[in-house]
Amino acid sequence: MACNYSSLSSFSAIPISSKSAFPSSSRCNVKSRICCSVGGTVAEPKAINATEPLLLDAVRGKEVERPPVWLMRQAGRYMKSYQILCEKHPSFRERSENVDLVVEISLQPWKVFQPDGVILFSDILTPLSGMNIPFDIIKGKGPVIFDPPRTATDVEKVREFIPEESVPYVGEALTILRKEVLHALLQKFATSMAKYIRYQADNGAQAVQIFDSWATELSPVDFEEFSLPYLKQIVDSVKLTHPDLPLILYASGSGGLLERLLLTGVDVVSLDWTVDMADGRRRLGPNVAVQGNVDPGVLFGSKDFITNRINDTVKKAGRGKHILNLGHGIKVGTPEENVAHFFEVAKGLRY
Repeated sequence: MACNYSSLSSFSAIPISSKSAFPSSSRCNVKSRICCSVGGTVAEPKAINATEPLLLDAVRGKEVERPPVWLMRQAGRYMKSYQILCEKHPSFRERSENVDLVVEISLQPWKVFQPDGVILFSDILTPLSGMNIPFDIIKGKGPVIFDPPRTATDVEKVREFIPEESVPYVGEALTILRKEVLHALLQKFATSMAKYIRYQADNGAQAVQIFDSWATELSPVDFEEFSLPYLKQIVDSVKLTHPDLPLILYASGSGGLLERLLLTGVDVVSLDWTVDMADGRRRLGPNVAVQGNVDPGVLFGSKDFITNRINDTVKKAGRGKHILNLGHGIKVGTPEENVAHFFEVAKGLRY
């Protein structure tokens, strides 16, 4: 049984594109969240523009690789999956005002066709109920306004529309849709990076470091939702085929997340320079190796200063399960002779 109605749907889009992520929501910015490096070469890919989807770039006159595309009535009655859902939920008002159903219907065409926007499944009459103008959408007949305003007295009864009070389900559905699409992107990143790591290992890489470049931008709660599951998925996927490949995880600014980084299952947690090495060791426990974590700024100091900081780091890390490194990438302008001294001292160390 198909669901037929003559009402038009309103337009509210979450733009997406093959090059970009999605309009950034609170604390959920997406940079190049996960990237890999191998064999002494650290390479982070170009940042993914998290706030300028293809559709918005085109609207603003920016250079785009192709025109973005979406369809009016993109979600709806032409799709078999929608028709099946209509059999279970015959009321259009229910389908357009129930958050779970709105999200499901809005995502149906996106999952199948991957257009450049996820369009909110709604109706142009949606605000009327919040304005004290009762209506319904009747199958085979379309929208019906039960008591349309006809007199000045009727107009006085019409209330000013307050979306937060009258249609909170719209805002809630849009929020969920943003997350749903974001999670779909992160899933693709995770799958792709696992394949990339396996490819590198198959071609000679003996260890791989995974970067989570924006961990510092996430609260612990957001990290658990938007990063941890995908990092763990990468690690689990790689370990299925390459169980002996050491995986190192570096998450910048992650001092507050160390215990959560451990849950990814990596072999080595790389500490940034803001974490005391002894404290990091204590928090991570004896079963995982650590890497780091000399402050990159130290390499601008005297050779004695560099030597002291190296010795301090190695002492706090303890014997074994430690890779000496900086707590971040080398800064531009670092004197090469100081880098040479760093390696000289490091290689001269003995437990």
